[in-house]
Amino acid sequence: MEKKYLAQIIATDNEGLQMISACSAGAKVKVSDIKYLGSNKVFLLSIERTKIEKDQKDKKINSICRFDFVDKVKSKNIDQKNDKLILELIAIDYMKNKDDYEINLIFKDNAHITLTSETIEVRLHDLQEL
Repeated sequence: MEKKYLAQIIATDNEGLQMISACSAGAKVKVSDIKYLGSNKVFLLSIERTKIEKDQKDKKINSICRFDFVDKVKSKNIDQKNDKLILELIAIDYMKNKDDYEINLIFKDNAHITLTSETIEVRLHDLQEL
């Protein structure tokens, strides 16, 4: 059986975050697949994205986008009670704000989630091809 190589990208700076943003652009996210584990300071996003690496543009893949050291999460224009709602991720960027980073997940239709974190530590981990 051919073993599928599943990528993992780890970002600790702007360059890495831009790479994860590029890989995740256009990804579909169900509201029910967005989790914040406050006690662990972990924010998880389960996404279905198109694989843009290595000329595999037609392949869909399930991935987990994991943000560590997250102290606070704010969302705007997202109906969190609607589990079936599917958001489309446009980009991920950040701003430095005094001692913290504000990582912004920007979705279509003016929806966004802001993560307040002391550092940039983001992983994009592929689970399985669809």
